[in-house]
Amino acid sequence: MEQLTRTWQETILNLAPQSEALGELHPDVLEIAYEEEWFKLYVPVAYGGPGKKLPEILRLEEDLAYVDGSTAWTVTLCSGAAWFAGFLDLTLAKEIFADPKVCFAGSGAVGGTARKTDSGYLINGHWKYASGALHATIFTANCVLQNEEGADLLDENGEQIIKSFILKRDEVEIQSGWSYFGLVATGSHAFDVNDITVPENRSFKINELKVADEGFDYPFLQLAETTLAVNSLGMARRFVDLVSDAFFSRSGFKRYTAEQVKRFEDELAACHHTLSTVKAHFYEAFDASWSELLVNKIIKDEELNEVSRLSRALAHQSRKVVDALYPYAGLEAAKRETELNRVWRDLHTASQHALLTF
Repeated sequence: MEQLTRTWQETILNLAPQSEALGELHPDVLEIAYEEEWFKLYVPVAYGGPGKKLPEILRLEEDLAYVDGSTAWTVTLCSGAAWFAGFLDLTLAKEIFADPKVCFAGSGAVGGTARKTDSGYLINGHWKYASGALHATIFTANCVLQNEEGADLLDENGEQIIKSFILKRDEVEIQSGWSYFGLVATGSHAFDVNDITVPENRSFKINELKVADEGFDYPFLQLAETTLAVNSLGMARRFVDLVSDAFFSRSGFKRYTAEQVKRFEDELAACHHTLSTVKAHFYEAFDASWSELLVNKIIKDEELNEVSRLSRALAHQSRKVVDALYPYAGLEAAKRETELNRVWRDLHTASQHALLTF
């Protein structure tokens, strides 16, 4: 690894432009992720993982997003997919996590079919937005179950039965198509699967826990909402810290009156206050829900609803703060090569995730 700096924060920040040019995380950034076990954050100690818990993971992901949005988003989505470790067949899990560079990628969408066969399931489908696809070793995919004749299987309510599957790297075809203006280095490409038969133990259902470990019963919806929201928070905090230097160094600054400068400083202070306030409320609600789970083994609906509400508020306020300050940064904020512009692009790309739209 290049010894460019003394800390992983500085290394990742220095390599962010190179990661963006590559369209995937720089090899030195990946090496840090492997060493720190960021792609295995939730993986239980029983499988050789660090077995970290969600309260610590959220703070780490916020800190990562402050340094580089693409790194944070990739770690968040890949480690989040590896959370499924708690629901995998035990033999399969031990095989998968024997690889020190194991990395999960996948999609939450139902993009394929799984037809029952004598030896397992025949998988076909297309899934979009698999962050980390270019270095992933394992892919997760949601499929509609079908019988041997290819007819959809239905539950007691007449709804399609959906099941999740584990696929190995050599069983999928990456479809290059991540051409968006932000989170460029996540390499969130699509993948196809064509007539691949997998054994029965490659299927799993969330909330059918196969390993005893604290925290796996935290609801997946709120886990997803909170982890995405802290990414927006970290990026917004970075933008707010960068925008002051940009404002005072912009070419037209000498034309501003003292009153105009005061207006900017007041806006900046208000944005700092907004972010710190919504952040405090968010973590307070999340921490309360986590404590309730550990003590009572269940979280009341009203507490979960509050976590969801504040996750959305955090994501929306992060974007609004950045948009309020953007005009003060001058053309440097619109120059693609600047960190300010990269942070702006990353945050606005993250804001398009459907889970936190409303």
